Amino acid sequence: MVGRVVPLATSEQALAAATEAFLAQPSLARSTRRSYDQTLTRLVRELGSDRPLSTLTVEAITVAVTTAWGGRAPATWNRQVATVRSFLAFCRRRRWLAEDLTVDLERRPEPADRTKAIPPPQLEQLWRREDVGLREKALWRLLYETAARANELLALDVEDLDLANRRARVHSKGGAVEWVFWQTGSAQLLPRLLAGRTRGPVFLGDRRPTRAVAGLDLDPTSGRARLSYRRAAELFHVRTGWTLHQLRHSALTHAAEDGTNLPLLLARSRHASVRSLERYARPGPEAVARHLADTDPARRRP
Repeated sequence: MVGRVVPLATSEQALAAATEAFLAQPSLARSTRRSYDQTLTRLVRELGSDRPLSTLTVEAITVAVTTAWGGRAPATWNRQVATVRSFLAFCRRRRWLAEDLTVDLERRPEPADRTKAIPPPQLEQLWRREDVGLREKALWRLLYETAARANELLALDVEDLDLANRRARVHSKGGAVEWVFWQTGSAQLLPRLLAGRTRGPVFLGDRRPTRAVAGLDLDPTSGRARLSYRRAAELFHVRTGWTLHQLRHSALTHAAEDGTNLPLLLARSRHASVRSLERYARPGPEAVARHLADTDPARRRP
């Protein structure tokens, strides 16, 4: 959907035209637009691309959203509902719709974040695995070393990388452009992954796409599309049993265990508040034991 000239939509035009207009808003960050595009593509498929806006009802929206995401985790459900609400609110502001069609779509309670950090010895084993391809090795190592969000790194283009200075520009939550930094492990893998490429997505899928894909998500040389979050998450979970988010969580937890001060942790995580950082800065039992041993008054010191 992204990247085409968008006609002005009216209440009698197709639903697809309204989603095109919504996605064409210049205020949307690139990563946000990509996420919205995926959600609205599914919504249009459920409701029909040629369906006039004037025929949409509360019942139709509820059935479509429930069919598409009703069986997903609460966090996923809430994210998709928020996107649909944002789109329909956009339509109401332009008087293409007369009423709120999302009144029956309620947020679901999300369980408390119980994510656990991956122990460092297991991470070292992960980096040494020989049954993992170069793309996965580079992505997983980069996720840990930068402590970035997975969708931020998957949205990277080659032009965003500053290999010489081991950093990259990412589009974070809210559309802000920020820097993330990496260490030697990623610095050794990224040039091998790029293999001389100077444009296009950093992380590519295994083959050419079978459906239309936005030009910004295609490699101009091979025609392969950007690796999706869903595929990247699936591959990581199948190989390790962990989630991609655990790499970010582990990086921040390990930094806290090593004594990194709060300002640096905030800068690395790019959280807006200390409260958002609290769930990461929970030292594990090994770190507590090490701290007690190091500070034991009876410890013999040189």
